[in-house]
Amino acid sequence: MGLFIAQLLTGLANAATLFLVASGLSLIFGVTRIVNFAHGSFYMLGAFIGYSLMQVLPGAIGFWASVLLTGLLVGLIGVIVEVLVLRPVYKAPELFQLVATFGVILVIQDLALMIWGAEDLLGPRAPGLKGVVRIMDEPVPLYDLALIAITPFVLFALWYLISRTRVGVLVRAATQDREMVAALGVNQSWLFTGVFFLGAGLAGLGGAIQLPKGGADLLMDFNILAAIFVVVVIGGMGSLPGAYIAAVLISVLNVFGVSYLPQSTLVLMYIVMAIVLTVRPYGLLGREEVVGEHGQVGEPERPIKPAGLKARIMVVILLLALLALPLADSHFMVILATDIIIFCLFAASLHFLLGLGGLVSFGHAAYFGGGAYAAGLLVVHVDAPMELAFLLAPLGAGLAAFIIGWLCLRLTGVYFAMLTLALAQLLWSLVFQWDEFTGGDDGLVDIWPAGWLSEANSYFYFTVIVGVGGILLLRHVAHSPFGYALRASRDSQRQAEATGINTKRVQWMAFTLAGTLAGVAGALFIFSKGSVFPNELEITKSFDGLIVVFLGGVKTLSGGVVGAASLELVKDYLTRIEYWRLALGLLIIVVVVLAPHGIVGSLRKARERLRGAADDETTLNTLVEVTPMTPESQESGR
Repeated sequence: MGLFIAQLLTGLANAATLFLVASGLSLIFGVTRIVNFAHGSFYMLGAFIGYSLMQVLPGAIGFWASVLLTGLLVGLIGVIVEVLVLRPVYKAPELFQLVATFGVILVIQDLALMIWGAEDLLGPRAPGLKGVVRIMDEPVPLYDLALIAITPFVLFALWYLISRTRVGVLVRAATQDREMVAALGVNQSWLFTGVFFLGAGLAGLGGAIQLPKGGADLLMDFNILAAIFVVVVIGGMGSLPGAYIAAVLISVLNVFGVSYLPQSTLVLMYIVMAIVLTVRPYGLLGREEVVGEHGQVGEPERPIKPAGLKARIMVVILLLALLALPLADSHFMVILATDIIIFCLFAASLHFLLGLGGLVSFGHAAYFGGGAYAAGLLVVHVDAPMELAFLLAPLGAGLAAFIIGWLCLRLTGVYFAMLTLALAQLLWSLVFQWDEFTGGDDGLVDIWPAGWLSEANSYFYFTVIVGVGGILLLRHVAHSPFGYALRASRDSQRQAEATGINTKRVQWMAFTLAGTLAGVAGALFIFSKGSVFPNELEITKSFDGLIVVFLGGVKTLSGGVVGAASLELVKDYLTRIEYWRLALGLLIIVVVVLAPHGIVGSLRKARERLRGAADDETTLNTLVEVTPMTPESQESGR
């Protein structure tokens, strides 16, 4: 019984930090509707800044003063991020904001590396709370008891601020109807900035207050990111009591899972989230999300038409140049081009789902890695020939997408995206932990193409045929009746259903098709590299896909391909720089703020502006030539 109580108290203490960080994220989303992936970075900054202040301010007073001062400083950093990065894109679709915050993550990671170095920092012990107390002969740290005692006060203070003050009334009103708040004369910019300051400050407090239990390191932003999103989604986006209940639930279950089900620790919170969202699609205490009529990628700018003659000629020229690449006798360029084609197919499959379907998936890497592992497992365990493994791999990925799509499409918006993430993480954990079958962290190795593809440049040409063929297939489907039905489901679901379109079935089929083509890319990947590891199914791989789709242009058919090719080429050069994350993050932020239409969209806009200016000048010249000059007009001209 004593061990049970000690473990319960440990879980409650861990919930304190998790609640502080998650409550800030919940507040930010509730008011601004921004999915702030940089929130984990504020938590990491809180740990590093708190550590530095604690070296300067000694004693118990200095320790707690450092914690409070850290919250203020991180809150101010949050204000800078909100004003410079997020304020220009508040009216943009959710995907654009998500990509902007991902750029902030990269910038803060390298800035932290420059300031504090790469070494992990061991947090100081809290003065006066260094010992333990015994509860039924089981030791419990005094600092854990202090955290348990502090958390209810923080929850009460936040509840009082939101429920009993004028600021809280404005925050609650903005959460429910931002347009009405603006109509009443409230300055939304200052309101959003204030909420962002509070949310970032809470994350900084969480980072500083956990120092005696964990310290500070450069990986803690990503390590806590998934957990806080899970907590916020389980509790209900924007609900502080829900965030507290979810933090306690997740923390306590993790502590008991480590003791009794150690194999479940990687996925336990995702299992809980999947169960909660299946029973309550909007979280324990959440409310139904108000999703824009045109989804998370914005309203369509203009109808997508088949490529014209000039575009087709350009594509043919590029393909001929690609096929002639081996003649340059550069093995490096052939390998780089193979990687780019594979990544382009992966990005095109995600773009098909996101741009045409308006469905933002955070777990698309599951089908890419799933296709790679399906092919590798067939070769290793069944001794299947490469040709058979390559044909069956996309079917395995498509089956996974078929099942996951059926489970997720009952939800919308952020809840849909987070459930795709949860189920993808379940697949990743299965691959990572099933050592006997999948190789675990060691992956699958020595998976090579068949003999007829092992000759020089043969696999490159095979990749060109399959990869480009998959991309062209997606373009063909986009212009088919199915593609038009998918776009109708994205643009106005109610009107589409009124015309007889089964929108959920169309989206489900699109989800399955996108997963299948991602599986084709995965199969190409494993035979090109000869191996595959669990990181090909991780969250970061899915985020890479989202970023390249945005960089290329969400609302264009070629955006995913152009974005993937551009990023792979840029990364090849940026990764040679010591602080390449800083450079890449700044590049992403600049594109989001200055060119939100992406590479293809911005070029198209520029061409339309030039064409419009030329047409205006031609019209003006024509009017001047055909208008007769009267004496009155000549006089007025003089």
